Order: sequence, then C-alpha cells, then structure tokens
Amino acid sequence: MLLTEKEYVEWHENDTSHLARWLSASDHPAPARIVIVDDKTTADEAYRLACAGTSMLYRGDFHNARQLLQAVTRRVERTEKNSAKRKLKKAANKANNSTESGSKNLPNLFHQQRQTTAQRARILSRLLLELDIDYVSSLRRAPEVNKACIAAFGALDKEDESCVLSFRDLQGALGAAGWREKGVPIKELGVAIYPHYGVFAPTRHEYVQLLLDAPLPTVHDVAYDIGTGTGLLAIILAQRGIKQIIATDLNPRALTCAQDNFERQELANVQLQQADLFPTDAPLANLIVCNPPWLPAKPTSPLEYSVYDANSAMLKGFLQGVKSHLAQQGEVWLILSDLAEHLQLRSREALLAWIEEAGLTVKYRLDTQPKHGRSQDKTDPLYAARSSEITSLWCLQSV
Repeated sequence: MLLTEKEYVEWHENDTSHLARWLSASDHPAPARIVIVDDKTTADEAYRLACAGTSMLYRGDFHNARQLLQAVTRRVERTEKNSAKRKLKKAANKANNSTESGSKNLPNLFHQQRQTTAQRARILSRLLLELDIDYVSSLRRAPEVNKACIAAFGALDKEDESCVLSFRDLQGALGAAGWREKGVPIKELGVAIYPHYGVFAPTRHEYVQLLLDAPLPTVHDVAYDIGTGTGLLAIILAQRGIKQIIATDLNPRALTCAQDNFERQELANVQLQQADLFPTDAPLANLIVCNPPWLPAKPTSPLEYSVYDANSAMLKGFLQGVKSHLAQQGEVWLILSDLAEHLQLRSREALLAWIEEAGLTVKYRLDTQPKHGRSQDKTDPLYAARSSEITSLWCLQSV
C-alpha cells in the first residue's frame, strides 16, 4: 500500500483519548475496539480477545510481543486442526479418491481453504503496535524499522504524530526489506530479482526455463511484457536478444520495482509504461508475453492481485485485445498453470474457446511440472489438484 486517503484509529488509555494514523497492508478498516495489553497478557487471553474481534495495542517488550503473536498463531492452528480442517480433510478425502463426487467438491474445498486462511489473517492481525512519525517504536528492545516502513508505507505526513498497524504488517514490511536486500536467485538466468513491498516475489519460477526454451519468432525486434511485476519476463527477453521491450503494469509499486531490477541488470532497451494491459503509442510487437494471475477468484488484499483474477477478467481482457497489438507473423507467449482446471474453477474448453474467440490459434505448447513444496505435500487438502498441476507456455498466433 502507499499512503493516500487517511484513516485514523482511536482508543482510550490512562483515562485519555488517543488518535493515530491507521495503516493496513490489506486495506482492512480501522479497528473499532482496542484494549491495551502488555507483557503480562497470556496467549489464551490474547487469543480469546482476537477471536471476539477485539484488537490489542501492545505496551512492553518488542520480543515478548513477537512471542505472544507466535503463541496465538499456534492456538489458531490447533483450532483449525480441531474444527475447520476436519471439514477440509473430509472433503479432501473425497477429492483425492478421484470419484465424481470428489471432483465436484474441489471448488468448495478451495473456497473453504481460502476462508480458513482469511479467518486466520483476521485473528492474527488483532495485535497492534504504535510507531511515532519517524516509524520508531517505544517498546523495549524494538529493532530499527524506519527504512522498512518507509519502503512499505511511505513517509507519514508532518501533522500525524504517530501511526498504528498490526504486528503482522510490520513483520511483512521487515520481510520485504530482507527480500529487497538479498534478492531472489533465478538460477536459470544466473541473476537475482529484487522484489519490493507489495510486488509478488517470483519464488516459483519453473516457467523461466520454458521462456528460455521457446523458439523466438523469425522477426523479434519488438516485444511487450504485459503485467511485468518485478520485470523478470522482460529481463529474460533482453537476455535472449530482443532489441526493444516495452513492459507495462498498472501498479506503481511494480513499475518502481521493475525499474530497479532493469537498472541492476544495466538494461537500456526496456521501456516501462503504466497501463492496464497494453501500451499506447507503441509499435506493433513481434512477441507479446504475459504471465497473468492463475486462479479465477476474488483477491482479498493488494498482493493477491498477482495470484487471483476474479472471473478471469485479466486473462480474458488480454486475449481479447492482444491480436490488435500483434505484428504480422507475431506470437503470443501466455504463461499459465492449469491448477484452476484441476480445482474445477475453469475448464480447458473455456480457455480454448477464449483463444478461438480472440482470433488466435495454438501454435505449440511447452509444459513443465512444478516442484514446489506444496505440490509434494500429501497432507495439503488440495494435494489432489496441486500434485497434478502443469505450468505451460502457450504459443499463440493469429488465425
């Protein structure tokens, strides 16, 4: 998130009313009920308050606050195992048996798991911290968080004396700062990509080899990277010798992140443009690449827009508009997982119909099987779908 419209949170402490700027990475509304907690607050008490919808502003020791959040997390996980996960596992057993009823249950299983994850996030976001205008904490043994918070949330306005945010959001900002410093190694390229806060990190990058293996169009002097994110696909195209690359994204954070990565790679042939899908005032492209969100579901936070695409809106919009931006004999490289098909959220027939309706045809397809941990975890309620997942590069061309 970037600080735009102001929202404030109010609480009473020591018979005094307090007001502070409210920050939320997930755009959650300011909490309505806040109580003061400290080092004496037990995990059971904190868990009870959080489940009841009460937020807790922590006073005391920073490390104790972190341990309290860890203890509440364990209680949430234990409750999930004893209640919600029983339902998920029951449904997962039906799905893993590959019966017709199990197959039909997969969409419900997926949505139940998302609801469980959302509920966990709400509970764990109830532990709050107050920081001053320079993002300094008054808690004992608090670390330096100023740079991480400015990178994540932007500088606070001078009229704001302090801000309040969830401990989890602060951890997210610190984690993002770590990724930004050390980078994500992309071994297939021999480079590292440096994600920024609010930009999806390419920790899953099995598709990189597909982009390296796909034969370039005969003419490949101009290429587009639609929805560039960190800029990874554009960097691959540059390494493969594309002379002019135009990378687009609607998210200002992504544009800043991609520019950072292009400068680190000393790329002078990549132009960035803020756009919803396709660039304007640009030459027709010989190659257009896109790695859209893979799952047709509604995002619940800004970061989830990189994973979830409600009603496949971006995918369909890309397919419907891409032909008008394509040069003669040009190609479209669509990077897409079939996980949505295994979850019964989208059919292969629907995808092929959208391609045909867009005036495109499939020239060839390259496939790879993901090797990430969740695809190997048999205890995952969605294991039946994840273990069958294939990531593909669909090479499309005009009919």
